[in-house]
Amino acid sequence: MVRSNPRLFRRDAEPSTRDACATPSGGALNPTLLVIGQRVCEKLRVAKTKTTAASANIYAVVGSDESEVKRMAADLAAKVTPPDAGDFGLEVIDGVVDNAEQAASRIRLTIEALQTLPFFGGKLVWLKNANFLGDTAIGRAASVQSALDELAEIIKGDFGATVTLLLSATEVDKRRSFYKALVNRAELQIFDRLDSSRSGWEEEATEIVRARATKRKLQFDDEALDLFVLLTGGDTRQIDSELEKIDIFLGKERRVNVDLVRELVPLSRAGVIFELGNALAERDLERALTLVRRLLDQGESAIGILLVATLPTIRNLLLAKDLMERHRLPRPHAPFHFISAINRLPGTATEHLPRKKDGSINAYALGIAAQNAHRFETGQLVAGMQACLEANLQLVTTQLDHELILTEVVVKLLGGN
Repeated sequence: MVRSNPRLFRRDAEPSTRDACATPSGGALNPTLLVIGQRVCEKLRVAKTKTTAASANIYAVVGSDESEVKRMAADLAAKVTPPDAGDFGLEVIDGVVDNAEQAASRIRLTIEALQTLPFFGGKLVWLKNANFLGDTAIGRAASVQSALDELAEIIKGDFGATVTLLLSATEVDKRRSFYKALVNRAELQIFDRLDSSRSGWEEEATEIVRARATKRKLQFDDEALDLFVLLTGGDTRQIDSELEKIDIFLGKERRVNVDLVRELVPLSRAGVIFELGNALAERDLERALTLVRRLLDQGESAIGILLVATLPTIRNLLLAKDLMERHRLPRPHAPFHFISAINRLPGTATEHLPRKKDGSINAYALGIAAQNAHRFETGQLVAGMQACLEANLQLVTTQLDHELILTEVVVKLLGGN
C-alpha cells in the first residue's frame, strides 16, 4: 500500500520530502522518497493514491479538480478496458444527474452492470462523472444513500475477476460509508484543486507548471514562471490551455520569457493587479501608469486600486527591505528562497508581517518584494506610504480626478530615478 503526500511541495514540509523530485547533488537519496517523488513527478499532479492488491479490479478517481479528474479517469479507462472485448468491453453509465430519482437509478444500473457477466473475456463498468456523491441535497437523499449502501456491499464483496469497476466524481463526501468502502477496496486517486487562499499554493502550482512545461520541453525564465503561475492561479485546465497556446506560438523555439507570457496569457482582474504591483516593484513608470489606466477603464474604483495593488506593494517592499537589513538576509533569486529565510527567523521577528486568511504569513508576496527591494531607499518607501495615505484622504474627501490622484502616487514613488 502506497500513499503519496498531497502537500508534497508545501514550504513547511521536511526538506527531504520537498526535494523528492530534485536530482540529488551528493550522497544517497532515501529509496522510498525517490520512488514517491518519481511517481508524483510522473503524474504531474500532487495526488493521494491508495492501492489494495486484493481489489485490483476496482478503481476510483475523485477530487475537486474537475479537469484533472476527467483526464485521469479517461486515461485509466483506456488502460483497463479489455482490448479484445470489442464494443462489449466498455459499459459507461452517465453519473451526471438532476435529481435524487435519477441518481438512485444510475446507481442501480451500475449494480446491474456489475452483476451481468460479460460476453467476451471481460468488461469495464464506468460510472462516469458522478455528481451525487458530495454533501448536496441530491447526495443526502435517503433513496440515494440507500442505493449507495447497496453498491458499497457489492464493492465489499466479489463480483468476479472478469468485471472491472471505474468510478469518477468531482465531489465526494468523505464522511459517508460509501467513501470508506472505496478507500478500503479500490485503487483510489484523489486530485483536489489548489486553494489559492491557503499559504503555499504558489509553490505547489509552480511545481505543476514546471513539470507540465518540461513535458512539452518549454523552458521558462524565472520571472516568466512566477507570472504564469499567478495568472493561471493553479487551475490545471487553464495551465494546460495556456501552455498549449505558448507551445504552438513558439514553434521550434523553447524559451519562454516574461514578455511572451504577458502577450499570450490573458490578464484577468487579478492578473492586472498583480502586474501593477510588479511594475511598481520594478520601477517601471510607463507600464505602471498604463496598468492604472487599464484598471480604471475596466471599471475598477480608484480606492480599490490604491488599497489592493498600490499600498500592499509599497508596504511589502518596505517590510522586505527592513527584514533584509535588520537580519542581513540576502537578496533572493526566487520568492521561495526568501520564504525559507523567513521561516528560519524567530517568531518575534515576523509577528508584525501581514497574514493571509488562514493566519499564515503572506510570504510569497514578500519574496517577490525582496527581489526588488534593492531598487528603493527606505526613505522613498516611507514617502510612498505617506503618499498613499494622502491619496486615500483625497479620494474620499475631495472631487479631484481619480486618475490624477493615482498617477501622482505612482510618480512620487517611481519618478525619483
